Amino acid sequence: MRILVLGINHAPEPIGIGPYTAGAVAALAAAGHEVRLVTANPYYPGWAIDPELRPRYRREHHAGVDVRRCPLYVPRDPTGLRRVVHHLSFALAALPLMLAAAMRFRPHLVLTIAPSLLSVPVAKLAAVMARARLWIHVQDFEVEAAFATGLLDGRGPLPRLARGFERAVLRSGDVVSSISPQMCRRLEQKGVAPGRVVEFRNWAEIDGITPLAPGACYRAEWGLGNRHVALYSGNVGNKQGIEILIEAARRLAPRDDIVFVICGEGPHREQLETRAAGLTNVQFHPLQPAEHMGALLGLASVHLLPQLAGAADLVLPSKLANMLASGRPIVATAAPGTGIAREVEGCGLVTPPGDASAMAEAIVALIDDGQRAAAMGTAARGRAERCWSRQAILDGFVNRVGTCAA
Repeated sequence: MRILVLGINHAPEPIGIGPYTAGAVAALAAAGHEVRLVTANPYYPGWAIDPELRPRYRREHHAGVDVRRCPLYVPRDPTGLRRVVHHLSFALAALPLMLAAAMRFRPHLVLTIAPSLLSVPVAKLAAVMARARLWIHVQDFEVEAAFATGLLDGRGPLPRLARGFERAVLRSGDVVSSISPQMCRRLEQKGVAPGRVVEFRNWAEIDGITPLAPGACYRAEWGLGNRHVALYSGNVGNKQGIEILIEAARRLAPRDDIVFVICGEGPHREQLETRAAGLTNVQFHPLQPAEHMGALLGLASVHLLPQLAGAADLVLPSKLANMLASGRPIVATAAPGTGIAREVEGCGLVTPPGDASAMAEAIVALIDDGQRAAAMGTAARGRAERCWSRQAILDGFVNRVGTCAA
């Protein structure tokens, strides 16, 4: 098959959606499909583009995939309106590449990844022109997340118009997938016919993450000694509700055997560092290279997975899969019954979003009960192997794509 893919994020972006788009298109190419990807110049998670790349369209090859990159607007402070302009700029910049591919490449299948939802109509137009089927893959429900996290004002006619656009766009797909059972059910609630809904999970790098790896190199480099590490690694953005980590650290400041380590980049990191001023039990470090992921995750006594209230079933953080694979317990913030709470059940503790005292108590409960923490870590690794294996997930995806020829 000839497969045309549209997605705003791709390698070499180290975290977020980029690695999963890169893995999916590489798997399709390895299976013998001819794959063309239209994507943006890399900007995430630092929300910055190399100045030499900003105005340019480029062509490159990556893991057997023909990659066409386009410029886009990237705000330094990605507020709600600026994010809309950001996604719109990508859709408009990708439009000529997608139309040219529809006419010359003549794909059998067009696959588009949301975010960005605003680029889905571009993919739909290309699919109609090429008489191809359209597959929409939803990594997060960006419309609801924007209102839930306060990026967009939930008053007035805007929410109704935005949700109406979302419903219409999602129903335009021949296949619509998402990354968890709860998010797939939400697709059906938005009007997507159940027969068109497919679960396509993100995966964990099981083979590259050794359970209970000690992370000794980081302990020495960062002067951690024998202290227990409460670790957050990932994007420092608004959807995470990450401020709770600083408040939890403040409550645990008297415990000199516990240190909070935050590894990440993002638009809210500077604000977070300001909040943490004066706390000696908080360390900030940049994102670490992918080849050191196993050592970094093994550094944790406890992994931290904060989320804002109301956002737990709108996204399923990609970092969760690798946390589970590391064989360490997790403290997550989520309401009972949500997708995140169910994924973490038996592998850690879940506390109410925004409740820093409850998070601090959960961290202490796991650190002070090593036997319980070890049992949860073992359960986490087992769940990763059963449910988050890269090879199994990609094999299932490739097989499903093989049934989607026009």
